[in-house]
Order: sequence, then C-alpha cells, then structure tokens
Amino acid sequence: MQLKDAVSDQDHIQGLKKAPLELVEYGDYQCSSCAQSYLVVKGVQRQLGKKIRFIFRNFPLTEIHPDAFGAAMAAEAAGAQHKFWEMYDLLFKNQLNLSYDDLLNYAEELGLNMNKFGQDIRSASLQAKIEADFEGGTNSGVSGTPAFYINGEKYDGDWENENLLEDLEKILLTAASTVNS
Repeated sequence: MQLKDAVSDQDHIQGLKKAPLELVEYGDYQCSSCAQSYLVVKGVQRQLGKKIRFIFRNFPLTEIHPDAFGAAMAAEAAGAQHKFWEMYDLLFKNQLNLSYDDLLNYAEELGLNMNKFGQDIRSASLQAKIEADFEGGTNSGVSGTPAFYINGEKYDGDWENENLLEDLEKILLTAASTVNS
C-alpha cells in the first residue's frame, strides 16, 4: 500500500529533506512494540545518518491504550514550543508512566511554558492534528502499531533487530545501482 498523505511541513521530521530514504512511522506512545521500535529507529538513524529522514505520526490505539491519546496531545503540545522530539523521547522512555500528572512533570522537565502547555494539551487544533494523523494512517492501511512506510511504500517486513536496517540498506544499494546504470 501507498502512504496516502504525503510528508509535509505539518509533520514532525528528523533528517534532511533530500535524504534518499524516508521512513514514516505511525505509532502509539503506550504500545510496547512501539517502545521497541523506538530503539530500533534510533539505531537506524545512528547507522544511516544523513541518508535517512524520519517522520513520526500519531496513531493512538485508545481502545487498548487509554493513555495513548493524552500522551500524543502532550507530544503535540510540546511541539507547539519546539520540543516535540524531546517529549517524544521522554514518553517512550517512560512509557509506563503516562498519566496527566506524569505528562505535566515531563513538560516541566523540558522547561516548557506551563501555562501554554496546559492550554495546548487541551487544544482542539492539536486534537484535530492527531485525528488527521490517525485517519491518514487508516487510509494508508495502518491497522496496528508500529506501522512503517519507506519512501511512500508500506513496509511489511520484520522491523525488529537488524532487519529494518538491512532492508533500508538494500533499498539504498538498489537506488545507487539504478542511478549508476
């Protein structure tokens, strides 16, 4: 399946725009598999450096993860103060502690303006962004988390261990050989 919503300036992006690899993840902060994939993606980013651009989109599975939507709101509220990735890291590192009070503590730890954070974590526009991420994921064939797309194509391979890195390296080699032929 194809990624239905192209990556835009509305997304949270790490990496260069011209990177040959674009990895989009639909994830849930309370999902234990997403916590594992968080570590895998960090490793992939270290290994591939400027060759990869990583995009995270919210896909909170609220029926099985009751704190996932609140955590996504906290990440987006932190993003409103240019601290999305810092909150993203804290949420995955503290996945078992995602209560509202925990989220406020993380915001304080990041030095966020707490009045603004308090307003943003309840903001209808940030809620709409999360819902748009979710809808875009659903339209792209996401049914669970984590779900990955590489250069716009759904990745159905095994992302665990070194498998994702190996598959990304193969894509790079294929692209390099196509350019050179």
